[in-house]
Amino acid sequence: QVQLVESGGGLVQAGGSLRLSCAASGSIFSTSTMGWYRQTPGKQREFVADITSSGITNYSHSIKDRFTISRDNAKNMGNLQMNSLKLEDTGMFYCNLHGRQFGRDYSYWGQGTQVTVSS
Repeated sequence: QVQLVESGGGLVQAGGSLRLSCAASGSIFSTSTMGWYRQTPGKQREFVADITSSGITNYSHSIKDRFTISRDNAKNMGNLQMNSLKLEDTGMFYCNLHGRQFGRDYSYWGQGTQVTVSS
């Protein structure tokens, strides 16, 4: 069973920075795509960024050039560096790991870490 544990969230002023981390257990991390998603109350979870097992990155238009996703396969860990934070970046951030193994798709989620940006 894969477990994902996010950390690094908190309260930050607009214009500030935070670095989120996602620690994964199990042996599938290095072959999976890792992503970050954000959810605010009453809204669906939305895509923020992801990175494939080979390091190809993809970003939501709203955060491009401000956020950077990275991964360390040797440590089973991924990060999301968030700079120039805006009020609208506030939300619960979830780490996701997904891929395909033995002919079956899989997707795992962490419990989330809260990011609150204040004015």
